[in-house]
Amino acid sequence: MIIASDLDRTLIYSNRAIDELGRPEESVLKPVESREGKWVSFMTNASFAALEALCRQYLFVPITTRTTEQYKRITIFQQELPLHYAITTNGATILQDGERMKEWTEHLSSKMRTETAAMEEIISFLQKEAFPVNGERKQVEDLFFYFILTSPISMKDKKRLGAALAPFGWNVSLQGRKLYLIPKVINKGEALEFVCSQKGARAIAGSGDSILDLDFLAHCRYRFVPKHGELVQDPSNMIPEIFVTKNRGILAGEEILNQYLSL
Repeated sequence: MIIASDLDRTLIYSNRAIDELGRPEESVLKPVESREGKWVSFMTNASFAALEALCRQYLFVPITTRTTEQYKRITIFQQELPLHYAITTNGATILQDGERMKEWTEHLSSKMRTETAAMEEIISFLQKEAFPVNGERKQVEDLFFYFILTSPISMKDKKRLGAALAPFGWNVSLQGRKLYLIPKVINKGEALEFVCSQKGARAIAGSGDSILDLDFLAHCRYRFVPKHGELVQDPSNMIPEIFVTKNRGILAGEEILNQYLSL
């Protein structure tokens, strides 16, 4: 059986996320991501022990909006817990034993050519309509882009932006200071379904914090969402039978992993 999970602000937490959501005094933190010689993301020691046990019992598949390069900065998956599968770039890439699956990449490229508006069209539309998005725009390959916000966007403006881009076949998601704009055909759900079909297995459980996690959570029998997540802040996006953690922040990740082990 397969267990799938988002990473950032679900199982692992950056220094910024820990400062925002709280640093538990009683927990010892384990560094899990290194950048430029510094540790930048963490989980609790108890979380890591639970994840180790989980990987012995199930096929664990991380599903992240990170690019493959960013995903490979997470040292625990490169050294201590090497995984057979990982889904990166919001579902645009499936890694099998660390290598990109060509079959999936070609399938997705075909869908993008026929089922969604081009990135240049979306950028032009935003400039023309003058949506109140203040921040630095970052492009992820030729796939999608996001803004590192310099000032917050209101829930009202976020919903208005999402409604405006829906006819173009694009989704909008706010994760911390990052506002993602992503074609609907690039999604975690179809990528997870592809892995399940490859393995002839089902996804028994999954967890995630954002709107971008909804499509893969729908494939999971048991669904877990951290209390601080975007999905909880805007419950109109929630799907039925989701378990919301009692804890916020890094302890929510620990709670989710322990819930997995108790299934």
